[in-house]
Amino acid sequence: MYQFGCKFRITKIGAGGHTVQMSDEPRTTSAGVCVIVGAGMGLGSAVARRFAREGYDIALFARNPRRLQSVRAELAAHVRVLSVRVDAGDESALTDAFTRVVEELGPVTVLVYNAADMTPDAVDELGVEELLSAMRTDVGGALASIHAVLPAMRTAASGTILLTGGGLALEPYPEWASLAAGKAALRSVGLGLHKQLKPHGVHVAVVAVCGIVAQSGPFASDAIADIYWEVHRQPIGRAQREVVYLPAGADPFYNDPDRRYRDTSSPIRPVPVDAPFTET
Repeated sequence: MYQFGCKFRITKIGAGGHTVQMSDEPRTTSAGVCVIVGAGMGLGSAVARRFAREGYDIALFARNPRRLQSVRAELAAHVRVLSVRVDAGDESALTDAFTRVVEELGPVTVLVYNAADMTPDAVDELGVEELLSAMRTDVGGALASIHAVLPAMRTAASGTILLTGGGLALEPYPEWASLAAGKAALRSVGLGLHKQLKPHGVHVAVVAVCGIVAQSGPFASDAIADIYWEVHRQPIGRAQREVVYLPAGADPFYNDPDRRYRDTSSPIRPVPVDAPFTET
C-alpha cells in the first residue's frame, strides 16, 4: 500500500471559500484516481482539491501545466499528483496522457471533463472551420477522454464521468455561438451516456454551471466543486443525470459587472442543488 500524507480538515472562511488544514491522521491508501481534463486555476483546481481531500490521487491535464505548479505542490504533499501537458482538442495526445495516468497512478475511477474553447464569436460571423475547431475541444476531447476510461469502468462496473456543462447549453447567447453549441452538444452526449451506462454501474452526469466562476460569490469555485463531489457520491440507483447550478436568487452575471450578455426573456430554470436524489 501507499503511504503519502495526512487527511484534510476543512474550515470555512466565509461565503467565498475554504482554507485547508491538516490533521495528524495518516492516509495509507488511495480512494481512487481522479483525472481533470482542462485543469485551470479556477474550477479545475477547486475540483482537484475537493477530491484530494477525500483521498483521491489527482491527474491534471492542461495546456500550460506550469500555471498549476502551486496547486500541484499543495496537493502533492498529501496525495499523488500527475501533471500532464495536453491539448484537449488533440485526440492522440489525450490517449497518450490517459495511458500515462494508468501506468503511474492506476485505473481512472473519476473523470472530470472541464475543457472548453472560450473564444467569443457572434453567430452571424462564425465560420464553419472556427466552429469545428471549437467542437474538437468542447466535445471531441470529451469523447476521446470517455473512450480512454470507459473500458476499465465497464469491467469494474463502477466509475464516474462528470462533464462541465453551462447555462449556454440551456439559454445560448449570440456573442458566444461556438461555446453555446459546444455545451449543448456536450450536454446531449452526457445525457445519452447516462442512460446507456447507468445499467452497467457507470455514473455519467452533467454539471451545468449557469454563471461566471470566480473565487467568491454565488459562483465560487469551491462551492461548485462541492457539487461535483456530491454528484459523484450518489448511489448509482439514484444518480442524477444533470445538476443545473444556479443558486436561488443568484444573478448569472454576478461576476460580469458590465452585464454584457444579459437577456431575461427566457430565464434558465435550475434544478436545486440541494434537491433530493431522483431516478432519471
